[in-house]
Amino acid sequence: MTVVVVLATPPRSGLVCPELESESPLSAAEAADLYAAALADTLVTAEQAGGDLLVNYRGPETIPEAFHTETEPAAEVRALASEALSDVTAARFEPQVGSSPSARVGNTVTHLLREEEADSVSVLWPTAPLVRRSNVDSAAMKLRSSATVLGPATGGGVWYAGFTDPPAFDEALSSPAVETLTDRARDADHDVDFLPSQPAVDSAAGLRSVVPLVRSQVRAERAVPVETATFVHEHGLRVRDGTLVRDETDGDRVAIDGDGDATE
Repeated sequence: MTVVVVLATPPRSGLVCPELESESPLSAAEAADLYAAALADTLVTAEQAGGDLLVNYRGPETIPEAFHTETEPAAEVRALASEALSDVTAARFEPQVGSSPSARVGNTVTHLLREEEADSVSVLWPTAPLVRRSNVDSAAMKLRSSATVLGPATGGGVWYAGFTDPPAFDEALSSPAVETLTDRARDADHDVDFLPSQPAVDSAAGLRSVVPLVRSQVRAERAVPVETATFVHEHGLRVRDGTLVRDETDGDRVAIDGDGDATE
């Protein structure tokens, strides 16, 4: 049994992608909408990759009180997933448990491998929307020979972490997470393999990489992360002379043909 875990935080203003409000043209509310778009695209990729999909969401006890709302996180995440997935009933939804991101990911991975006897667990972070099914499939192949497989993301983070045997997760996501996770895996005598790096939209640096790539894919009429591409176009995001700027909006949603390719 292979389990694909998508980490999910309710897309609330100020809670997700907080750096973007001060480092990009986006407001806190728009940054939350971008996160929701990237999460939706990540869910689609996870569903296409096969395996058992587990949406591992942050419950109220893991969210600072300042970001509590009347809507339960489970309902908020499930509503988003219901729109993104072709069959939401095939996905499991479970709350994260733990006092820190490292503890929460560690608890999930360890439980699935040791208690549910999963053959492998693949964890996807929802901020790298350019990830495709082929990337996750490649990771599954690498996990046949390496106990830990990591996908580096912007700024030393990770967009993917796969395991067939859990290492020690104590502060394992401490920055730079890709290096710390490698250290934990090697301490456990795991072979470690890597996937290609992917930009993440939770920082201005990552968003500066994602925006021109998405626009290029649309222009070339190639497959794109639909919700993220639509957000980029509707908000007029572009990169000019290395700076993320906002032009006049491009109007309608990105159109997708029957083959999953984008058109303007």
